[in-house]
Amino acid sequence: MLTYPEIDPIIFSVGPLAVRWYGLMYVIGFAAAWILAGRRAKESWSVIKSQQVDDLLFYGMLGVIVGGRLGYCIIYGWEIWLDDPLYLFKITQGGMSFHGGLLGVITAMWLYGRHIGVGMWQMTDFVAPIVPIGLGMGRIGNFINGELWGKETTVPWSFNVNGLALHPSQLYEAALEGLALFVILWIYSSRQRPTMAVSGMFLLWYGVFRFIVEFYRVPDQGLDYLFLGWVTMGQVLSAPMIIVGVVLLFTSKNSKPVEELKA
Repeated sequence: MLTYPEIDPIIFSVGPLAVRWYGLMYVIGFAAAWILAGRRAKESWSVIKSQQVDDLLFYGMLGVIVGGRLGYCIIYGWEIWLDDPLYLFKITQGGMSFHGGLLGVITAMWLYGRHIGVGMWQMTDFVAPIVPIGLGMGRIGNFINGELWGKETTVPWSFNVNGLALHPSQLYEAALEGLALFVILWIYSSRQRPTMAVSGMFLLWYGVFRFIVEFYRVPDQGLDYLFLGWVTMGQVLSAPMIIVGVVLLFTSKNSKPVEELKA
């Protein structure tokens, strides 16, 4: 069993301003997305050109932040939000929802795609491979904050938290939803694919990874197992992602790459 290092979530503060590790993880994630998007935009078949990367990232950041926070308040903190309407803006209380952030990014990509004349699925195909690094960094932020721990266990890599040996489920998610998902998508999208294929791969593999980790993770605060004594909200929200991902992959077989559509 390992000892949890008890990291101070605040890196430093100046007066009322506090710089937190969790916020820094988001900055690193956005920076990685900017670098990766700029690199992928140089491909001749890319629907996004280098000069559009900054605007793309701006729309994506809005989608992540607004969608993620709204999603958390609706899914996990609805009663608190009803009691305190300003809870939405109290970002140090509660957190962000991946599924809300996903819907936020899809909406943002649809809006930006309309602005530049690119279809939504082509936009999400471009964005999907640059997202996982940010997801992984967010989970590392959860670990630093000492939140979203897993169940009690006897595995040697468990962490001692208040006298209990717990699964580091945040690190499981960082490894699967962050690193593994990035490797899969970056390699898969390294050459031109049919429209919807990369988006399908993202939904399929994220859904699978999240569904698996939920077996080791304790249900989110305020929620218990929804039914059968083991089904969590995370699994309920991830199952449709797996289904939609498979559907998109099969549908993409009948579509053509962007360059062929333009020919």
